[in-house]
Amino acid sequence: MENKKGEDKLFDRLNTAILNKYLQELMERLTAKVFRTFNASFTLQNKLNELTDADDTVTAKMLSYNRANRAVAVLCNHQRAAPKNFDKQMHNLQEKFTKKQQDTNEACKELEAIKSEYKNSRNEELKLALEKKQKQVDRLEDQLAKLGIKATDKEENKEINLVTSKLNYLDPRISVAWTKKWDVPIEKVYNRTQRDKFRWAIDMAGKDFVF
Repeated sequence: MENKKGEDKLFDRLNTAILNKYLQELMERLTAKVFRTFNASFTLQNKLNELTDADDTVTAKMLSYNRANRAVAVLCNHQRAAPKNFDKQMHNLQEKFTKKQQDTNEACKELEAIKSEYKNSRNEELKLALEKKQKQVDRLEDQLAKLGIKATDKEENKEINLVTSKLNYLDPRISVAWTKKWDVPIEKVYNRTQRDKFRWAIDMAGKDFVF
């Protein structure tokens, strides 16, 4: 730090070429990116093992996946400015959640009323109405849970770029194996273009692969 000011670079005479030359003296083909990629993949594997719950829904499992990926993005400093329309998007999402919550509460009240009526009469038509209303409540509760998770995920990702690490710094076999082990559709993790890019990993990695 001698003769340097507060904003001066600490290692001003060090660049990637010099660093990589030194690293390759320690191990053949070792570079800064290889080192970075190893740390990123190691972190993802550990976080997925820590966060994934077998009893979770696919939506909840994807929240865990994104949180594991987010730990990698933080490690690699893959930050971004919050999107300009972020507040509006969150407001719209919150409105959808509130509306869905109201619909769910109303359906639950209707379900309880039908249950009470059926309990007293044992009418066959009421039984069918009860089954139909129960399915509606289950569907609404599932939709409500998904909206809640989506809002949480969106808020947590506000200033983090998950794509850079996922496509450039993570061994794709980790993600492929995770989807196979926990019955998550691969489409939830990789879009069509990304699946084509990582076809080798999809064909190679089984559910028991560990980085």
